[in-house]
Amino acid sequence: MDFRLTEDQRDLRAGIRDLLAGRYGREALRESVSAAEGTAGRGGAAAGPGGGVVDRRLWRELGEAGFFSLRLPESEGGVGLGLPEAVLVFEEAGRALLPGPLVATHLAAGVVPGAASGSAVVTAFDLGGPLVAHLGEADAVLGASGLPAGEPVRSVDPLTPLWRCAGEVPAPSGFREAGALLTAALQLGGALRTVELAVRYAGEREQFGQPIGGFQAVKHLCADMLVRAEVARTAVYAAAVTADPAEIAGAKLLADEAAVRGARDCLQVHGGMGFTWEADVHLHLKRAWVRAEQWRTVAQAEELLATRLAEEAGALAD
Repeated sequence: MDFRLTEDQRDLRAGIRDLLAGRYGREALRESVSAAEGTAGRGGAAAGPGGGVVDRRLWRELGEAGFFSLRLPESEGGVGLGLPEAVLVFEEAGRALLPGPLVATHLAAGVVPGAASGSAVVTAFDLGGPLVAHLGEADAVLGASGLPAGEPVRSVDPLTPLWRCAGEVPAPSGFREAGALLTAALQLGGALRTVELAVRYAGEREQFGQPIGGFQAVKHLCADMLVRAEVARTAVYAAAVTADPAEIAGAKLLADEAAVRGARDCLQVHGGMGFTWEADVHLHLKRAWVRAEQWRTVAQAEELLATRLAEEAGALAD
């Protein structure tokens, strides 16, 4: 069986990467951070009403490019592709640190009017409690009949404003597997990007008359980052093909580790420079922390995998 990407899949990934590079490059990213910082205050406080970070124009462009309708059947106005293709485009969005409830809006295509075209921003209670991201900018909440009332709270990620809602909140249980896999793809994109940032900096920064990439400790950090990212890539791509809940849980587990540990190692490679507000490394770490809590946490993934292993062991014993 050939698991290499097809020419169409490579073209799809390249097209999304070009779109994001042209519309949401580093300059646009820093403008988003500055806008969020000006509204909510330095240090990652949640943006308040009117302090949104979703670029509506770009959101509609993503809709026109088929980002949200990718898995909708052609008979319903969609692109008619599957999870493997969705994983590729979400990987690129993670690499670019594109903000907004991308997963929820994608899952809402065909369910919430305007989601497929990008004319509507849809969020979800995917954090396992009363917290919801981007509520102040959302037109709908996945699985809810209307927008609940909420209060903005501080968020570690300046580009992921959080709100706390009172009362019962709708859990997007019917979308959990696809949501976890697409979030894992976002984490994978972030992990691969931090490998690139670390390697580039290690080749540019000099100490004692040579690039720091020549030192064994830095080599090991970069090598470990690459191994974790590639193992996560294999797991995410495989889970996209099988759509098996246990494999999706494993993919999310590995992608979370690759994204969080990769960003931490990238910070270490950058040294003191990595901790400055002007560097992008801390943004990858903060986003990875938030994504690790979305759709399926580490504990939930481990529980699902343990249950599956116990069931398989029991079947073998019988």
